[in-house]
Amino acid sequence: MKLIEKQHLFVRLLPKLLDFAVNLAEKNGWFVTEGDAFRDPRVHGEYGVKQSYSGANSNHKLRLAIDINLISDGVLLGAEAHEELGKFWKKLHPLCEWGGEPGRNDANHYSLNHNDSW
Repeated sequence: MKLIEKQHLFVRLLPKLLDFAVNLAEKNGWFVTEGDAFRDPRVHGEYGVKQSYSGANSNHKLRLAIDINLISDGVLLGAEAHEELGKFWKKLHPLCEWGGEPGRNDANHYSLNHNDSW
């Protein structure tokens, strides 16, 4: 699948993820905010280049990732709070990846796989 096709797929799936996140948050009395989505190469380097806090092969640089924050009482919630959302995301499409999987320490990260960038 070409990058533009993956970007289109990501945009089509993103409203489903956000809707589920908002419903989950409201059910639990939390708030949802957006973290990083696109990471500008002028600040974070081109894809394949490590610059600032962004990884060299970050899918944010390819417009294939978003960070979603779940917040309760002003506190950013961790992996446990994201587990239901992560499972939902992974069921939407075989390319969907969640940063809260074992061995990954980025629970608020939701992306599409591109060239096995993890």
